[in-house]
Amino acid sequence: MSFPRCALLWARLPPGRQPGPRAAVCSALRAHTGPFPGTLGHVPAVACASSSASGGSKAPNTSLFVPLTVKPQGRSADGDVGAELTRPLDKNEVKKILDKFYKRKEIQKLSADYGLDARLFHQAFISFRNYIMQSHSLDVDIHIILNDICFSAAHVDDLFPFFLRHAKQIFPVLECKDDLRKISDLRIPPNWYPEARALQRKIIFHSGPTNSGKTYHAIQKYLSAKSGVYCGPLKLLAHEIFEKSNAAGVLCDLVTGEERVTVEPDGKQAAHVACTVEMCSVTTPYEVAVIDEIQMIKDPARGWAWTRALLGLCAEEIHLCGESAAIDLVTELMYTTGEDVEVRTYKRLTPIFVLDHALESLDNLRPGDCIVCFSKNDIYSVSRQIEIRGLESAVIYGSLPPGTKLAQARKFNDPDDPCKILVATDAVGMGLNLSIRRIIFYSLMKPSISEKGEKEIEPITTSQALQIAGRAGRFSSKFKEGEVTTMNREDLSLLKEILNRPVEPIKAAGLHPTAEQIEMFAYHLPDTTLSNLIDIFVDFSQVDGQYFVCNMDDFKFSAELIQHIPLSLRVRYVFCTAPINKKQPFVCSSLLQFARQYSRNEPLTFSWLRRYIKWPLLPPKNIKDLMDLEAVHDVLDLYLWLRCVGRNKG
Repeated sequence: MSFPRCALLWARLPPGRQPGPRAAVCSALRAHTGPFPGTLGHVPAVACASSSASGGSKAPNTSLFVPLTVKPQGRSADGDVGAELTRPLDKNEVKKILDKFYKRKEIQKLSADYGLDARLFHQAFISFRNYIMQSHSLDVDIHIILNDICFSAAHVDDLFPFFLRHAKQIFPVLECKDDLRKISDLRIPPNWYPEARALQRKIIFHSGPTNSGKTYHAIQKYLSAKSGVYCGPLKLLAHEIFEKSNAAGVLCDLVTGEERVTVEPDGKQAAHVACTVEMCSVTTPYEVAVIDEIQMIKDPARGWAWTRALLGLCAEEIHLCGESAAIDLVTELMYTTGEDVEVRTYKRLTPIFVLDHALESLDNLRPGDCIVCFSKNDIYSVSRQIEIRGLESAVIYGSLPPGTKLAQARKFNDPDDPCKILVATDAVGMGLNLSIRRIIFYSLMKPSISEKGEKEIEPITTSQALQIAGRAGRFSSKFKEGEVTTMNREDLSLLKEILNRPVEPIKAAGLHPTAEQIEMFAYHLPDTTLSNLIDIFVDFSQVDGQYFVCNMDDFKFSAELIQHIPLSLRVRYVFCTAPINKKQPFVCSSLLQFARQYSRNEPLTFSWLRRYIKWPLLPPKNIKDLMDLEAVHDVLDLYLWLRCVGRNKG
């Protein structure tokens, strides 16, 4: 501060009355501290370029911009230099100046040109006013301008550069909008996978309904290849291919979020691997890759994993299995990579019939029946009513552990077991070989999450109905014909209508921001929470008509849950991608506990985990106990997932 002290020699006369010396002071200060921010008459060239560069993009949703706090300045050890150069400011005069500034239409319009809409302008002004009024000493430049305005030596509009500087402090996104748009530009996803683009891959689409043999033919190519990867939608399917491959003498590893199983005695990776689609490697070369249930590329939450596998797998041949509704989209996506798609069409191996009568009563159940429900409460209710009638039933639903699902499936399939009725959710639609004669829809209404993250209850889609109904009368079961009906008579006509509708072509594939993209966002917005970063990323993101950004509500839920825990961004990202059931309080609190332990650098040992879940556990006596056990299993899965993924990331 030695220069301002010397500058006092120029400032001893009453302020506002000696323009020559005052001009010299301001000129000297500019030379010492750099130029003042531009005024209304001179808008900085950089700002103009930034504004024009973003002119073609959509206007951002400014409600996502969370203001940062800029603390007023306290007393300086060097004193109030601005007051010494001019005079102490009269806060009442300053308040009048600020109020006049706020009401100026020209200021509001200019602020809008810099990205400050009415909402941001108001928030920025409140913060700016508080900063000025509550600071014990202001920066020299703004003190001088305020003093000049008080003495009519400057115009109130001259405050704008200082206001804009403050606005960019509390809304840093204003400073880097163009950079953020470049980072979140998702219009050319094929370019994210240079290793795959270096290959001329052969794409074969095996299209057909359930029980048509399409997956069988793809797996045969996988087993006969020198190396291969199977990408499935469920852990059950990955396990099935893992076991089938090794049983056929083709050494195969297993990779899911919770498991890493290598079959080579020395731990060396086998040439074949069966994995869940999220866990596939897009850098490892393979001869053959199989992507199962490719139509799930449209899934609002998980579709990004199929997009990533389709665009990124480094395989000479990629075999896709799924519905014909995905053919056009896959063909369009592969056109952008310069790759052709060969379509092989299959027909169902066994017939299936929609009955003309509903079940109407559980008294009419027969061996081989499967009642499909879309809520866990209905599952419990129906299974209890079946037991009251003296019948045994197997139960399968999504949140059951994979091993339990397999055990229930074996029980139902065993011809020597008295259990001949199955009660299930649409979890039976994929991944289980079941000996079902008749599918009975308990209801046709299913809860779902829209692309906007909103919960909806709507009739099942044609695709869902065909997938579930197709489980009846499978070629490998003892029932060579399948039957489909409903529980209630009034639903039967709707079921027939749904099944007769053409399946709508899939229009777009899901995308998901990578950890690297979020890290680059965080570099520009270092004080922004991860949840808010995601919101801004999605808002700024640009996609073409072939893609959409997947719903990230679960990610944001986890981000907000652990926001207060000190973690690096990359580690925080890994915790937020962990699959959890946010309806289970114990699972959510466990994620919080795991993150807290990790942040303290305290080991999460298996012994610690046993104490945490209060092992050993007691057998369930009622439905609540059963749901508590499911939550504990989810926590064990979460622990394994974090261990495996954390090790892979680390």
